[in-house]
Amino acid sequence: MRTLRRLTVAGVVALLARAGLRTPEQRAWAMYDWANSAFITVIMAAVFPIYYREVAGSGLPAGAATLRFGLITTVALAVVAVIAPILGTLSDSAPIKKRLLALSLGVGLLAVGLMFFIGEGDWLLASFLFVLANIAMNSSLIFSDALLPHVAGESDLDGVSAAGYALGYVGGGVLLAAVLAWLVHPGILGLPAGPEAGPDERTLPTRLAFLAVAAWWLLFSIPLFRGVPEPAVSAPARTAGRGSVLTDSGSRLRESFAELRRYPNGFLMLAAFFLYNDGIGTIIRMAAIYGSELGLDRTVLVASILVTQFVGIPCAVLFGKLAGRIGARNAIYLALAVYSGISLFGYFIRAGWHFLLLAVLVGTVQGGVQALSRSLFASLIPRHKSGQFFGFFAVVEKFAAIAGPAVFALTMAWTGSSRHAVLSVVVFFVAGAALLSRVDVEQGRRQAREAEVLRRVAATDAPR
Repeated sequence: MRTLRRLTVAGVVALLARAGLRTPEQRAWAMYDWANSAFITVIMAAVFPIYYREVAGSGLPAGAATLRFGLITTVALAVVAVIAPILGTLSDSAPIKKRLLALSLGVGLLAVGLMFFIGEGDWLLASFLFVLANIAMNSSLIFSDALLPHVAGESDLDGVSAAGYALGYVGGGVLLAAVLAWLVHPGILGLPAGPEAGPDERTLPTRLAFLAVAAWWLLFSIPLFRGVPEPAVSAPARTAGRGSVLTDSGSRLRESFAELRRYPNGFLMLAAFFLYNDGIGTIIRMAAIYGSELGLDRTVLVASILVTQFVGIPCAVLFGKLAGRIGARNAIYLALAVYSGISLFGYFIRAGWHFLLLAVLVGTVQGGVQALSRSLFASLIPRHKSGQFFGFFAVVEKFAAIAGPAVFALTMAWTGSSRHAVLSVVVFFVAGAALLSRVDVEQGRRQAREAEVLRRVAATDAPR
């Protein structure tokens, strides 16, 4: 038995190594993607949005729960976008990245665990806990991302990052599949079901799913805390007075913005990404509650998110190969065309199989467009400024998740129809594609490489 266990562990380690996770530190770091993906699939995308509308929002006027969910999503992301640079600067000021990650994790676990107590009509409590959990989870990602350069060298940075992303797809899908199983068949856990079950018993399987997320998130975070050392601070810790972290964060953002303007094609690419990624984020966050409002079966809605997870794993790889044939920008155009079709088709949804078809379509392009956007942006900036510009990229990515849910909610409030709201998302894809068309990829890459050459020449000529 012990020999079999060793062979199994050795096989998993070999598989992860082939995926790009070659060291124990890299594998420990990537396990946090596996851990937090449970929150993304169950809380953010699939189960909680439906529970919010059907249980927490019960008794609200038609469409009110969907509108409020869009608003609280916007609030949560806006808070994260504002505090992200402050937290990032704070984590650079002292060797406290893992402690800050632990604090964020603790707050997130508390918020998700308390979701167990959300009952019928508790939309205010549900809104507060959802906002708090989102802020905590996204804050934790700032600190885990900051550990990446310390577990991977420059040559394998992209490989380790991509492997963690793929591991997250699998981890989130595994827990979501288990949750779906006991939501459909509560008897698996020995829970009552059917007419004989009382109100609290009928919601118990879903509330246990929230506890499962907290347990999963905690359990699979342990490898990072045990296996990734706290990196030393390369510069002395700040000793300035109160407010220095906030001031330094603002200064860094302004400097990054001014520097990026010197590379206009990289700047345009980032602006285009800001627009179309907003549409992508809106579809991810609002799809389940939209389907619930249309009266689609809950099992179909949760299964559709599961379909997206597992379709996305091979399709992300295939999209990378497609980009090698037709170019990254053309592949992104194709993905945005698919997303526009998804929004248009979403307006006409009438049956569960329509939603499952949309889930397949989302899975084919979701991972690919995000990966290609990152790699295309990387090719348009000098390598020696990649850390600075990708820090700015991360802040823009957070802000790019705000406008979509806000437009969704405002459109719904204005028209009184969630169908018109989902149709409004097309604007983000069309505008993003239009701005992307103005990017001169070859010129941008040439300018970035010229900047690298000038830096090497300056370094060579500098007095020793």
